[in-house]
Amino acid sequence: MNIPFATVKYMHEEIEAELSSAFNDVLKTNWFIRGQFCELFEKEFADYCGVRYSIGVDNGLNAIKIILNALGIGEGDEVIIPGNTFIATAFAVSDTRAKVILAEPEKSTFNLSVDNLESLLSPNTKAIVPVHLYGQCADMDAINSFAEKHGLYVVEDAAQAHGATYNGKKAGSIGIAGAFSFYPGKNIGALGDGGAVTTNDKRLEQKIRLLSNYGSETKNHHEHIGTNSRLDEIQAAFLSVKLQHLDNWITERNRVAQLYINKIDNPNITLPVVKKDRSHVWHIFAIRCDMRDKLKSYLNECGIETSIHYPVPINKQQAYASYCFPDMPISENISYTELSLPLYYGMTESQISYIIDCLNAFDAT
Repeated sequence: MNIPFATVKYMHEEIEAELSSAFNDVLKTNWFIRGQFCELFEKEFADYCGVRYSIGVDNGLNAIKIILNALGIGEGDEVIIPGNTFIATAFAVSDTRAKVILAEPEKSTFNLSVDNLESLLSPNTKAIVPVHLYGQCADMDAINSFAEKHGLYVVEDAAQAHGATYNGKKAGSIGIAGAFSFYPGKNIGALGDGGAVTTNDKRLEQKIRLLSNYGSETKNHHEHIGTNSRLDEIQAAFLSVKLQHLDNWITERNRVAQLYINKIDNPNITLPVVKKDRSHVWHIFAIRCDMRDKLKSYLNECGIETSIHYPVPINKQQAYASYCFPDMPISENISYTELSLPLYYGMTESQISYIIDCLNAFDAT
């Protein structure tokens, strides 16, 4: 049996007619940037996330960067992020010319821990960017409480967490703003690049909309030094179609994940933990194993494709060599032991059972 790590084939087959119709609708308008389809999706996505505003942008990295820019964060400032996230989170901070400060995550959930945030504070600290890694929200009550105490902004990196909830609130509605990616492999992905910002702050929404469109509200009149970061009409139309199916896809991902949790039984494998006050959307099903590379090779021989998120922690990346980051034992341990299992819409019962059986038969000796 050969099982891919992920595929969008089955979800796209089910909605092919809807996607084709959406493409044709946009084509007929002859208007492809910031038109009616982007405006519609922004409203739909804001409603879905439980916020007042959503602004379509071109990708998740720029979503974070533009939020930070709109908040006035720049050179001389410091922004705390988790040490075990995808490097785009760090690049977004660096693109503002602020300094990246790395914090350790909780080992059980992979998400930012508040335990050592106090030691990372300086007079230059301006914001925290918790990442809702793999599809489960970080401990936002604790993070927001810490941030309020110290006068910091909280910007959610929700690039992997569309539809996830924390105490009943959707990801992207719990900080000053949320940043989303619609990369094709996300739970709701465009057929190309895309992203969005969510917020309840009217002034921030206006500033982000200006910054993402050359700093301009009226053509040829530029109030700020902005950038070109816009969600195009075709991708917005595709995303409007997909948004109607997202909850169904999340339900199926949860079903597969629960089978994994209930039936994987191997002392060499540590399963992910879901906290009771939040829901998981399982963008990634991440296990840990001290013999991760051996397990990955074994599963490959079984015909099961896996992935690693992420094999090189940020503090060990060449791009940040000049920062001279300290060792980060928890982030590094996750990087060296994490393995992501296949989980996608359209998996068959036989595929799921086969993966579980292979994992249970794995011998680390």
